[in-house]
Amino acid sequence: MTGRAPTDAEPPLLIACALGIERFALRRGGRGGAAEETGPRVVTLRTGMGPQAAERALTEALREGAVTERSPVIASGFCAGLAPGMRPGDVVVAEATRDHHAAAPETPCRDNGPLLRALRERGLTVHSGLLCGSDHVVRGAERAELHAAGAVAVDMESAATLRAARAAGRRPVAAVRVVVDAPEHELVRIGTVRGGISAFRVLRSVLPVFHEWHRSLLLPWR
Repeated sequence: MTGRAPTDAEPPLLIACALGIERFALRRGGRGGAAEETGPRVVTLRTGMGPQAAERALTEALREGAVTERSPVIASGFCAGLAPGMRPGDVVVAEATRDHHAAAPETPCRDNGPLLRALRERGLTVHSGLLCGSDHVVRGAERAELHAAGAVAVDMESAATLRAARAAGRRPVAAVRVVVDAPEHELVRIGTVRGGISAFRVLRSVLPVFHEWHRSLLLPWR
C-alpha cells in the first residue's frame, strides 16, 4: 500500500525490486502492486523492469511520501553473474553501481560492511564489486566484456534505483542481488530449472539480513 510514513518514527527501509517473483520472495508471500508495507519499518516497491521504470517508480515513491527523506534504500532481486565460477544462488553485494551509459558516474555503496558480514555468516557465497546496469538482458560475449571492464554482475534496475535514491537526498543505499545465471549456467527463464529455484530460495532468505542492516543504520550515519 502507499501512504505517508509517520514523521516521528524511525525512517523505514525501502526495498526496491523489479519482478513479481522477486517481490514475492522478499516479502515471503503476498501479491503485486506498488509500494507496500511488509513489516515494521520496511516498505517494498515493485518497480517494473528496466532502468527507466526503476527510476520512475523510485522517484514517485519518494515524492508520494511512502518513506521519509532519510529512508535507506536497497535495490534487490536477481542478477546475472559475470565472473567465471559464479553459480546460481551466489549473492552479489555492490561496492558501487554504474549505469549502462558509457560515461555514467558510479554510485558508491559505503555502508555495505554489515550486509557482507551477515550474509557470509549465513554460509552464503558472497561476491562484492561493481554492479553494472544494462537496459537489456546480457548474454555471451557482452557478459565477458562487462567483466573485463571491472563489473562482477549486471542487472537492469539497481544502478537507476540507487541513482534516483541519492538524487532525492543523502541517504544510505545498497544493492544486494542473487545470481540467477552465470557464464557457465545461463538460464532461459527464471524458475524453470534448478538454478532459478536455488536463486529464489536464497533471495527469500535474505530479508532478515536487510532488517539487521537497517537497525545498524539507526546509529548516526556517516
